Amino acid sequence: MALNLTSIAQIADLDFDDIIDVRSPAEYAEDHIPGAINLPVLSDEERARIGTIYKQQSPFMARKIGAALVASNAARHLLGPLAEKGGGWRPLVYCWRGGQRSGSFATILAQVGWRVDLLAGGYKTYRALVVAALYEAAFPCPVLLLDGNTGSAKTDLLARLCARGAQALDLEGLAHHRGSLFGAMEGGQPSQKAFESALALAIGRLDPERPVVVEAESSKVGECRVPPGLWKAMAAAPRLEVVAPVATRARYLVSAYADLVEDRARLAHVINRLRPAHAAEQIDAWQAMAQSGAFERLAEGLMTAHYDPRYNRHRARLEQGVEAFETESLGDAALDLLADRLAARVDSHGQTLRRVPK
Repeated sequence: MALNLTSIAQIADLDFDDIIDVRSPAEYAEDHIPGAINLPVLSDEERARIGTIYKQQSPFMARKIGAALVASNAARHLLGPLAEKGGGWRPLVYCWRGGQRSGSFATILAQVGWRVDLLAGGYKTYRALVVAALYEAAFPCPVLLLDGNTGSAKTDLLARLCARGAQALDLEGLAHHRGSLFGAMEGGQPSQKAFESALALAIGRLDPERPVVVEAESSKVGECRVPPGLWKAMAAAPRLEVVAPVATRARYLVSAYADLVEDRARLAHVINRLRPAHAAEQIDAWQAMAQSGAFERLAEGLMTAHYDPRYNRHRARLEQGVEAFETESLGDAALDLLADRLAARVDSHGQTLRRVPK
């Protein structure tokens, strides 16, 4: 039986025990339907070999050898990850276009006695829905930007806003990057396609009648590009700016970037990447602070000389209003109070929108 996927939001409601991506590991690693597991029926090397045979020898020979490899790999999966699946297990299977690879594997699973469905059009159909959602459709919700200079605990506040019932998009979480030159995280970033998959699914879960809070970012989070529809909505959105003293923000940064503080070699490498923007004497002073463990002084210096001036120049060009939310502390209790204030403002914004005639 074939399943026709018509929207990204539909994925969250799919009633299957497992979604199985039978493409090669490299295809799966670049992008896949969120939540899918990879049971490849051809390895990367086998897929390349079959492609070469298809082009250089004959399609018939490629199909024959490919069938043998698919059967062998399917047997390995049946005796391995699928060995404990009971008779009522119900999977959804897909490959690149919903063709031979997924069809062959689904036939084997069906012969075992499992109720298996195929995704019509495979990953290609799914990817087209992602592109349509992010690059063709307008962003569905009114946006509020959570702004603030570096170290203002914006990501932490997003999570606290969600806990208070607000809608939020955590772009840094989806991109697995903290958004600055110092923001790389262990494990690296997803591919652009994988970032877009996660983003499209998150957007599909939003209530379009309510505002969504998004952290103020540039058009790239690390190496992941924000799609133009969302970026346009962010650029036009009202801003809620967290304002905290430099020393308070420096203290918060040292805690939030503990992984970088503990890796002196990596920290030195990142500081060196600032050389095109600052005098050698300044870079050397920052390196000395890093090596001596003066991390709060280093954070203050980086913010006052590098990050804060850039944020301030950007805000000076904005046409939309900026509403300030001041705090002297970024400790847990202060962040809870700040989140309460922000949540009340988000709710007020939503009520205003509901009163506006459509």
